[in-house]
Amino acid sequence: MAISLQKGQRVDLTKGNPGLSRIMVGLGWDPVDARGGKGFFGSLFGGGNAAPNVDCDASVLLLSENEKLTNQKDVVYFGNLTSTDGSVEHSGDNLTGDGDGDDEQIFIELTHIPANIHKIVFVVNIYDCVKRKQHFGMIKNAYIRIVNPSTRADLIKYNLSDDYSGKTSLIVGEIYRNGSDWKFAAIGNGTSATGLSELVRSYT
Repeated sequence: MAISLQKGQRVDLTKGNPGLSRIMVGLGWDPVDARGGKGFFGSLFGGGNAAPNVDCDASVLLLSENEKLTNQKDVVYFGNLTSTDGSVEHSGDNLTGDGDGDDEQIFIELTHIPANIHKIVFVVNIYDCVKRKQHFGMIKNAYIRIVNPSTRADLIKYNLSDDYSGKTSLIVGEIYRNGSDWKFAAIGNGTSATGLSELVRSYT
């Protein structure tokens, strides 16, 4: 049974799961359909061709002990699917968010993460949000979950239930070192960063 977290909570990831060395981090979201798939919102989110879908992109930032990026290649996203050391691998871009289950997945080899990396932050932003006039108030059912891929068991799940209207990027959660173990923190903070590059600059 997965541990269900609320915003701001922190929980041990590896201490209570001896031998856990590989995890899958799944992120999911759905487009808001305010009129049952018809009308303006229906066409905006896939019910017609009048406007594009909301294209959310999950990314991973590998940070040093002082919570900074020391290498631009420590950003794993749809344009850089694998970290330099191979410890973090991204499943690739999902353009719409339609359908059940995870929209994007990240696989992490915890024992292969370099010693200089102390925190791994999971973020989601909306592609081309300014031009498309889109924000996270147009998204519902956002979540992050951590799975043991060996057993397919959910270990942790955090549903993002805040009102993110007007926000164009989300800092969803993070895993971080705690001595020889790893912990997970449910963050759920919305920001006004209009793209991944702007979000990355706040960590440099």
